[in-house]
Amino acid sequence: MHKSPAVHNAMWPGIVGKGGDGEPAIDLDTMLNLTAAARVGGARFEGVDLFLSLPHTDIDSSDEDLKRLADKLAGHNLVAGSLVAPVWPPLGGGSAMGSNEERGRFLAQVRKACSVGKKLRDLGIRSYGVVRIDSAVGPAEWAFDPPGNTRRIAETFCEACTIAEDHGERLAAEGEICWGGMHGWKYMVELLELVNRPKTLGFQADMAHTMLYTMGYNSPESRLLPADFDWSDTRVLKEALRTVANALRPWTIDFHVAQNDGTVKGTGSHDKTGRHCPPNDPNGRLNIVEAAGLWMRGDNGEPTRAFQHICWDGCMFPNEMMLAPETWTNILATMIQVRDAHGWD
Repeated sequence: MHKSPAVHNAMWPGIVGKGGDGEPAIDLDTMLNLTAAARVGGARFEGVDLFLSLPHTDIDSSDEDLKRLADKLAGHNLVAGSLVAPVWPPLGGGSAMGSNEERGRFLAQVRKACSVGKKLRDLGIRSYGVVRIDSAVGPAEWAFDPPGNTRRIAETFCEACTIAEDHGERLAAEGEICWGGMHGWKYMVELLELVNRPKTLGFQADMAHTMLYTMGYNSPESRLLPADFDWSDTRVLKEALRTVANALRPWTIDFHVAQNDGTVKGTGSHDKTGRHCPPNDPNGRLNIVEAAGLWMRGDNGEPTRAFQHICWDGCMFPNEMMLAPETWTNILATMIQVRDAHGWD
């Protein structure tokens, strides 16, 4: 029914939560093949969002490496969209509220990611999308000094904005319950307002994570749903989701369609956060198409057109599920339903 926004698949579920004592990572070629092969009524995924970390895309890729990546994507008739900057200490980054050295490592990763983004644009394989960041520190550390640590994160994000502007990029902070200073929806709004660089720093809304915001999992003071919430009361759930969306939608410049069963999960090096589920999971708590509309439509009911693509995030799906072609057919069908309901031409 609609041609916009473009429909993307995330590549990082092949890496995030994998390795160590968990399941092995799924290589980028396999993820691309599965994505490119999915079809629903003639529709297909039009692009992918990338994680700038090995074993997928090296943050230190040479120009030749990036040219090969661009050619590979073009060979699948896919484009690149948003990029995840590996800002966490295990991947070479550092805490955004840490020492000057830690903050320096954080900013160095942002600079490298923005450089990769610009080069992919120059290669003609990327014409939209953001560079995704977070605070790279947990809520427990943040809680030792909430005002001071939020201010420190904001200062780091401001420096990151200047780096992004120098490269013609925009940054999106993804709100998750596992990131200090971003672990509750009210704290997320506070941080964005403190940075106050709306043309450069926005919010990346992931439906699985923003649903956890309503539960106050790591931020009880932000809870919107009662502790003994009856999930059959869809009216109360929708109003809670609407409250979060109304607060963060004005900042939203990147959007992940996802499902959540109301629990948390963490595997590998990834801390516990919102559990992503397949769209048809019988335990899924979200009416995906309806909930997506809270983010994709403004108060006037019209599409916000705040982003040029939407992306499916299937973080921490088991490998058996991820390697099944029908998984991606079902996901693509859901993405098309979301676009048909809330897209534009």
